[in-house]
Amino acid sequence: MKKHGLGKMPNWQRWFTISVLCVCSLSGIAFLLGHEFHISRALLGDRTVLIMHGVSAAIALIAFGTVLPFHIKAGLKAKKNLISGISQLIFLAILIITAMLLYYGPEELHQGSGITHWTLGLIFFAIFIFHGITRSIGASTPSSSP
Repeated sequence: MKKHGLGKMPNWQRWFTISVLCVCSLSGIAFLLGHEFHISRALLGDRTVLIMHGVSAAIALIAFGTVLPFHIKAGLKAKKNLISGISQLIFLAILIITAMLLYYGPEELHQGSGITHWTLGLIFFAIFIFHGITRSIGASTPSSSP
């Protein structure tokens, strides 16, 4: 079994998490473009895209749950990527709440929840990409510790 550094996810977990969060984010962006901005509405605004977004979001939460016990705890202890990591935690919590409000909340909260959800979803995806890039840059530079 390959030994991993403190908080470093095994490759399968890393790729599973990255893949499912990308599918979730990209399907959400596709639906946003089709449904809200009427770009290729018949294709991108289709209910199938929304279903893909919802199912991948549920799987992303499972992936996120696998990351919580080790990666996040280790990142907090090491004080690495704190701003992007904590931002992702906060945004993800709000995204979950706004998604639940969109489906289960009263009608008068749908518009505000929708705008909040897609705005923070776009920001979340940007931070997620930034977090991964800074992790890759940090992993490729020689460390000063033995």
